[in-house]
Amino acid sequence: MSVFSKIMTPDDGVAWVTGASGGIGRATVLRLANADWTVYATARGSADLDQLIAEGPAGRIIAAAGDVTDADRMAAIVAEITAQHPLALALLNAGIYTPMRANDFDAATASRMWRTNLEGVSNCTDPVLKAMIAQGTGHLAVTASVAGYRGLPDAAVYSGTKAALIAYCEALAMDLADLGVRISVINPGFVETQATSTNAFDMPFLMTPDQAAQRIVAGLGKSGFEITFPKRFSLILRTIGLLPNRAYIAVIRAVTGWNGTDKRDD
Repeated sequence: MSVFSKIMTPDDGVAWVTGASGGIGRATVLRLANADWTVYATARGSADLDQLIAEGPAGRIIAAAGDVTDADRMAAIVAEITAQHPLALALLNAGIYTPMRANDFDAATASRMWRTNLEGVSNCTDPVLKAMIAQGTGHLAVTASVAGYRGLPDAAVYSGTKAALIAYCEALAMDLADLGVRISVINPGFVETQATSTNAFDMPFLMTPDQAAQRIVAGLGKSGFEITFPKRFSLILRTIGLLPNRAYIAVIRAVTGWNGTDKRDD
């Protein structure tokens, strides 16, 4: 069975979304819940989840609080879900972004991004794949970013984590091809969040979280491996990314007006 052929619906089981407290994750939980999915929503803060449940349709959103860097807790959440329902869809969306220039590089900040963006996904992938492979069906989706296509200014660590996730999903797609489990990688462009509000440059094709969630939910309902948006921005980045290294770096610096020593406005 091809990983691209099986499209899951609410009739196949429930959904699990991490990073559900805000931004893309929160908006996607609401979109899925309003499309008749029962959604287990994971975030660190119980208060954020309570507010999310109150905003969604009655009975469709179930809180499953936890930190994705806690592997035992992620395994326990999946065990709690699969004891009651088949796990049809898992969207591993939790991630953090802290802009960090070379002259401000901080290992502790970098470590938090590596742990959340990479180890967090791995901690969730383990129990999800065990459950889905055992049941012979399911859809695993991972939120990466167009920032993972090639390196971007102010984002050495963030781009690094997202590039790793893209390769991670590509490799898993090869492994899962005959196991009945579908995998998708989600590569958004710029989305209005608390994190991106700190960017010191213009963000082209900026989208709201709900616009992003609309495209994610639509993409999850179609065949294919990558869900990326806005399409024009993804195409531009992919095209520029074909340039040799020296030319690519020069073009990105020019189009962003990048000066690595500039300071952000207070």
